[in-house]
Amino acid sequence: MAALAEMGNKVSLFSAAVDLVTLLLFLCILPSVSTQFSDDRMVLVELKRSFSDPYGILDSWNAGSSNHCSWFGVSCNSDFRVSMLKIGGNLSRSPSCSIKSEPALHGFGIARKCSDQSEIGGTLSAVIGKFKYLRVLSLPFNKIGGEIPVEIWGLRSLEVLDLEGNGMYGHLSSFGFSGLRKLRVLNLASNRIFGKFPPSLSECKSLRILNLAGNRINDVIPGFVGGFGKLRVVNLSFNRLVGYVPSNFGYDCGNLEHLDLSRNFLKGEIPRALGKCSRLRTVLLSSNALYGVIPNELGKLQNLEVLNVARNRLGGPLPANLGNCSDLSVIVLSSHLNALRVMRPPRGRAPHGSTDAALDDHNSFEGSIPDEITTLPKLKILWAPGANFEGRFPRNWGNCKSIMMVNLAQNHFTGDIFGLFSDCTDLQYLNLSSNKLSGKLDENLPSCVTMFDVSGNMLSGPIPSFNTNVCHLHPYDPSVAYAALLVKMSHEMLIVENDYPNAFLGLTATSFILPMPPVNGLRETSPQTTPAPPPDASNDDHSKSSSDHGDSALAMASIVAASAAGSFILVSLFLYCCKSRKGKEMAMTTEISASPQRERVIVFNDVGATLTYDSIVHATENFHRRYCIGNGGFGKTYRAEVAPGNSVAVKRLTAERHQGAAQFHAEVSSLGQIKHPNLITLLGYYSCGPEMFLIYNYLPGGNLDRFIRDRARRVFNYSILHKIALHIATALWYLHDQCDPRILHRDIKPSNILLDDDSNAFLADFGLCKILATSETHATTRVAGTYGYISPEYALTGRVSDRADVYSYGVVLLELLSDKRALDPSFYSHEDGFNIVSWACMMLNQDRSDEVFTASLWDTGPRDKLVKMLHVAVLCTVDSVSARPSMRHVVHRLKQIQPE
Repeated sequence: MAALAEMGNKVSLFSAAVDLVTLLLFLCILPSVSTQFSDDRMVLVELKRSFSDPYGILDSWNAGSSNHCSWFGVSCNSDFRVSMLKIGGNLSRSPSCSIKSEPALHGFGIARKCSDQSEIGGTLSAVIGKFKYLRVLSLPFNKIGGEIPVEIWGLRSLEVLDLEGNGMYGHLSSFGFSGLRKLRVLNLASNRIFGKFPPSLSECKSLRILNLAGNRINDVIPGFVGGFGKLRVVNLSFNRLVGYVPSNFGYDCGNLEHLDLSRNFLKGEIPRALGKCSRLRTVLLSSNALYGVIPNELGKLQNLEVLNVARNRLGGPLPANLGNCSDLSVIVLSSHLNALRVMRPPRGRAPHGSTDAALDDHNSFEGSIPDEITTLPKLKILWAPGANFEGRFPRNWGNCKSIMMVNLAQNHFTGDIFGLFSDCTDLQYLNLSSNKLSGKLDENLPSCVTMFDVSGNMLSGPIPSFNTNVCHLHPYDPSVAYAALLVKMSHEMLIVENDYPNAFLGLTATSFILPMPPVNGLRETSPQTTPAPPPDASNDDHSKSSSDHGDSALAMASIVAASAAGSFILVSLFLYCCKSRKGKEMAMTTEISASPQRERVIVFNDVGATLTYDSIVHATENFHRRYCIGNGGFGKTYRAEVAPGNSVAVKRLTAERHQGAAQFHAEVSSLGQIKHPNLITLLGYYSCGPEMFLIYNYLPGGNLDRFIRDRARRVFNYSILHKIALHIATALWYLHDQCDPRILHRDIKPSNILLDDDSNAFLADFGLCKILATSETHATTRVAGTYGYISPEYALTGRVSDRADVYSYGVVLLELLSDKRALDPSFYSHEDGFNIVSWACMMLNQDRSDEVFTASLWDTGPRDKLVKMLHVAVLCTVDSVSARPSMRHVVHRLKQIQPE
């Protein structure tokens, strides 16, 4: 027992000694840990000084705060050392706000959550190199400029470097990657990086994502890229890469899922070794100078979803074994889009990073399209206009339940198409124009078709009717995103066709076009029937210059006229129809004049005069054109002086556009209750039989469209610009969030914005498209609105939301800031679908934002606030619906940049 007691005493003494040593060690280490903790905190404070932070994102970075690991965007390891800096800005500066970045549009690469968060600016200080334990440096889509600090290459623990969508620059060959052996993500896309690939990049064997898209790299693709066996994403698009795609590209690619080499200067053949990349889901090679054939080896890619080889110099037959790619949903083989591209040679300077192939398409395939491809089980988009296919039109489209878009225009297909697409319930876009098709048209096409073009063939039969009200949306996937891209690219064509669509529709049964939106109520036509008279051309709601009208008419003539004799017949019929139309209008005028009705107009507000149907007719001399002050999609607007010095505006609704009488009374009565300082006031209305008109307060300043055209002769400065922008934003915020029921406008454009003599702005035509109940957030209906201002998702699906109005508002704001129009003629020299949104984003990406503004605006300033307003406009027009701000948020931002 004594021995045991003695042993216990020794153990106790030993334990006490260990505890004492531990305590002494802790006391020795504590100052060091505390110092390191304090050092990282002070480095963060120093880093904050190099940033500009107008939105207070880094307010929590306060030297007085003891726990820097809880600061916004900061994470630490178990030793309280900074291991992650993650501050993502908004997407207004990302390439996804323009048509030019297909990867950003598709969401391939690094997925990120869109938010309304604002951005930080300034520069990235060299103190970043003091974070020795930093694993993640992620600052995408901010406004950080300056040179990428060399100290970054000394962060040996770095695994993720994501600086995408900033304005940073640097010479790529000077970047020292030798110490970054742990690097998994290198994302420097959409900056100003130039030069050649450094050999040290070959040492980053752990790379999973390599994204250098949208820079100015002018080099060949180094062979070592093909040796990165862990790579999942390679995106080198929109650079100045030359030479051949390395022949070893694909030999060690077992993990590669996304490959994007589009928009470069690459030549040679598509590497057959890509067939070994068994996990490949997207292959994007468009707009290069590749030649040869599409290799059969691509048929081994069981996971392939998207293949885009448009705008190269490819040929040969289309490989039938692409039919083995059971997940393939998008095939883009060419992108001839419209007569403008064929007829009008490129003008001006091509966009940055473009090639000759980017201005036209030289792919020319042989034979027809194999049945193995048209019967792919998940095929949604087959886009191959002008690809030189010939032979009998493909007869086998499988069960075609998934097909959304088919564009095989400008090929040499023969045969009939009757019954081929009747079961394609999701079909939305069908363009088979300018082939050699014959036979009868199919009346039983799916109702969701919003673009139908079979002009330039030898078809006959009744025109199909469509009803997009029954359409539905699909969950997001690459094909839906690609569809939005292709619809945007097609807008230029649709604008041309929409100049005089119905005139040609009614004149021949062998050549017709149904542009988006579908024209309802068309008279069925066959070779034996009398042509339907065209509608009044003055009802066209597109505002264009005279030269634009000339180009459009020429382009349309090239599509429709098959020969000189055919043109003569068309002109003769057109004159006949116009004469018939004129006779009908005269009859209508006589009928109005003889009308005995004297019903009082229903009035919501006192206008200081008694309003009757006869008094309005008398004041406008039977709605004579000399009193016409506006012409929109719902009808013409006239000025009516109902008493000396007292005028009102009368919008006479076209008979084919209004709803039934009961619904009209209910909806207009609801509109009459809406009051807001920046909404035009509905004073009253009249409705009896086919005659319906609305009466508004008259504003002498005209509309914004006329203001923009004439502003060189007006006083126009930042104060007036801000006033107009804020007034319309406030009106839209009221309609979206404060009305009951809430209202979506769906046709925001300059001609629907009116001004008084003091440049106060008022929104018109609200509530005439659709009124939503409070519980609704969207509605499915046919597309209203005007091309150039319609959001891409609305144009594609007819699915409307308040963010579609936000997009249109952003386009109007860009027109106010610049000397460009939404579909400016100067854009024709750029890629198809290029519009004012694409142009503004290109200017921002190239640090040429000063060139966006009119000279008078930029010279008078304030320049910092002008640039901030430009960012608001671009943010409103990003492709991602969820990334667009609400109008409440827009109003808040505009109030932050009030004039002094």
